[in-house]
Amino acid sequence: MAKITAAITAVGKYLPEYILTNKELETMVDTNDEWITTRTGIKERRILKEENAGTSFMAIRAAEDLIQKNNIDPKEIDLVIVATATPDMPVASTAVYTATEIGAVNAFAYDLQAACSSFLYGMSTASSYIESGRYKKVLLIGSDKMSSIIDYTDRATCIIFGDGAGAVLFEPNEEGYGLQDELLRSDGIGRDFLKIEAGGSILPASEETISNRQHYVHQEGRTVFKFAVSNMADVSEGILNRNNLTKDTVNWLVPHQANKRIIEATANRIGLDSDKVMMNIHKYGNTTSATLPLLLNDYEKELKKGDNLIFAAFGGGFTWGAIYLKWAYNK
Repeated sequence: MAKITAAITAVGKYLPEYILTNKELETMVDTNDEWITTRTGIKERRILKEENAGTSFMAIRAAEDLIQKNNIDPKEIDLVIVATATPDMPVASTAVYTATEIGAVNAFAYDLQAACSSFLYGMSTASSYIESGRYKKVLLIGSDKMSSIIDYTDRATCIIFGDGAGAVLFEPNEEGYGLQDELLRSDGIGRDFLKIEAGGSILPASEETISNRQHYVHQEGRTVFKFAVSNMADVSEGILNRNNLTKDTVNWLVPHQANKRIIEATANRIGLDSDKVMMNIHKYGNTTSATLPLLLNDYEKELKKGDNLIFAAFGGGFTWGAIYLKWAYNK
């Protein structure tokens, strides 16, 4: 009997209509288009403006896009994982609500949180469920409403993040396609450099935490940049070496879209030309858990069955890693 691997067989996405440009940000904080573009590569980002709409709003629509495009019966989905750093609310799972709303009535569901590495870690988790043989269809969604936790008076963070969602379906494969290897890491030293101080069990919400603006993302940019550059490149190089891959046998780098300079540093370390590097940061900014699936959606028509893809991400905490996946279909 052939070994079961977990392959991505379908993708879907959702992006809010509202576009926040660098020019508009110039009217909000002390910055300009050239400064933002030079340091991050970002020109614009999407912002979810619908009233009473959160992360699930986008997750549901990304899932529905995948289901409709691929004529999938949601009742056949076994598991729904929502990778997110911005759940709709504490305690009540965003994934559970998402599964119900898309009609995945036979699925169990839960959220997965590892900051900007959430979707990457979710790929490992979803694949393990498939490889166990117990589950046939696992829907993994990356969705974040970063605008809900960003201080738009803080130049260091408000220029970076956007809102969006992407979804992929994992299914069993016996041809050798799908997830081949992973190299996942974490280090608690990052807790101090990229965080939201208040709103958790250590510092619950109070009038003081709200007045101190402690419920917004705080980032020490230089430190995070240094760790991200070295660690994303290290694991990407490590997974190539472990699988005897070279710049010639890798077809695509699928990197987390945090900063164009970090992406370029990772590509340079493994010797990839820019035409093998997926990039849409200029259009969407950093959508946290949604960057990787949004890349797959944008590049789906260029992907060929058997292509070697290297996924890489770095997130707060710190969390980071790389995954080697063989693409399973032609569009």
